[in-house]
Amino acid sequence: MPYVAASSLSIAFSDFRRGYLIVDRQRVRVLRDPYSAKPYVLFYTTKRVGGGVQDFDAIKVLKFAVS
Repeated sequence: MPYVAASSLSIAFSDFRRGYLIVDRQRVRVLRDPYSAKPYVLFYTTKRVGGGVQDFDAIKVLKFAVS
């Protein structure tokens, strides 16, 4: 979140369980590097994780103004 300043959206009020969905795949991919020098072997691991807003009505932000 940004710092509190004029016309900034710095505070969010939400029920994040209802408003945001996290998608986590169970599988982890492992790739062995065929070009690494012997006797050292490198492994590359990747995992897919994503997320997004599921219900925009559950998330509200507070906009600051100059008085």
